[in-house]
Amino acid sequence: MKTTIQRAKEQLFEIPDGKYTVLEALRYIKINMDRTLSFNQGCRSGVCGSCACTVDGKEVLACKTFLQDNQKIEPLKNVEVIKDLVVSKDKIEQNIQKYKTTIIENSQKTATNKDAKKIDIQSNCILCQSCYSSCPVFAVNKEFAGPYILSRVFRYANDIKESNQKEHIDLIQTNGIWDCTLCGNCALVCPEHLDPKNDIQALRNMSATYGYMDPNFASMSFGGGMDFGFNPNF
Repeated sequence: MKTTIQRAKEQLFEIPDGKYTVLEALRYIKINMDRTLSFNQGCRSGVCGSCACTVDGKEVLACKTFLQDNQKIEPLKNVEVIKDLVVSKDKIEQNIQKYKTTIIENSQKTATNKDAKKIDIQSNCILCQSCYSSCPVFAVNKEFAGPYILSRVFRYANDIKESNQKEHIDLIQTNGIWDCTLCGNCALVCPEHLDPKNDIQALRNMSATYGYMDPNFASMSFGGGMDFGFNPNF
């Protein structure tokens, strides 16, 4: 079985035929062929997210994905590569602080099981960064908050124990919810089946209640001299 790994340059490896997960193949190569190969691993059961990479351009968890002959393994896209398949999480950690994705002011309310279910899905993120790798906006604008951060903001803005929802909403107006194209790539690659696109749409609705609107809307031209103002005779 042949596989190509993107390092400083592409490198072809040939391993014995068999049924391997991507992680098992990487471990075989490191132990038996090239001890300098670098990649992340952790739980080996799809829980920690540390082994995320791309295979033939698609974001996957190496420990949960079976490798096929002649596939190419690469690091995640749109993030800093430290070495081989190892990428930095510095940007995401900085944005956790920047966008205050924690409780800002505790309401002291008691959360019920129903309240917990409202934020349960967003709490399942494993920080694999696959959504950032797949995001076309983050690819061209590194100041974009990104899918994970915006889902996390929604989680806290929707938390009954947060009494300062507005500050969460204020912080995501620039390089945030209005920059998203709603393409849905993030949802397609998420191993935990989160849907940041839906969370971003919900945050846009929340923003409207605080008087915000899409800043791009004001510059849109409908052409033809059409007037969308109020017509009292309609």
